[in-house]
Amino acid sequence: MSYDSYVHRARPGAPGAPILFVFHGTGGDENQFFDFGGRLLPGATVISPRGDISEHGAARFFRRKAEGVYDCEDLARATERMSEFVAANRERYESSTVLGLGFSNGANILANIMIEKPGLFDAGVLMHPLIPFAPKDRKRQDTAHVLITAGQHDPISSVEQTTALADYFRAQGDAVTLEWHGGGHEIRPNEIEAAKKFFAPYGA
Repeated sequence: MSYDSYVHRARPGAPGAPILFVFHGTGGDENQFFDFGGRLLPGATVISPRGDISEHGAARFFRRKAEGVYDCEDLARATERMSEFVAANRERYESSTVLGLGFSNGANILANIMIEKPGLFDAGVLMHPLIPFAPKDRKRQDTAHVLITAGQHDPISSVEQTTALADYFRAQGDAVTLEWHGGGHEIRPNEIEAAKKFFAPYGA
């Protein structure tokens, strides 16, 4: 798979610097978190792909059958395709460390890659993820750092589902941090501050 297999924006960083992939939510595009990613890690290469699925005109990274009901075959397809895109860009930019940040649908594709392709991402920020199934234990022992941010009254992803995902990553040996706010499915300032703190050790 080519480094340009997705429509995307790219900002090359310093040679050997980390590479940060940012994944938009449903209805977003490659612009949604591109500048934000650059502010989080000024020296990094930033890659922001656009989802290749249209849901009534809204871009997504994989299909769903209804709210919270995933098309698991398409999720598997998207996971493979995006993993190859990430690996191709890591090689192209000769990046030392692979980092990810995603919101909502973007958090879901990032989470599933971290479940199915351990070792590809060194660290990931999952903002309001929803994995509505019990993932299988990994076959490989590669571990990562994970930050999950969520709303305690999120109508899309419940506290129980969020906690279950955090517990899964911990059971696989990942270092997991949970950051909550008292609202719903929106990003609040404490999440942004948590992401800054989480990525600080990877800065140039």
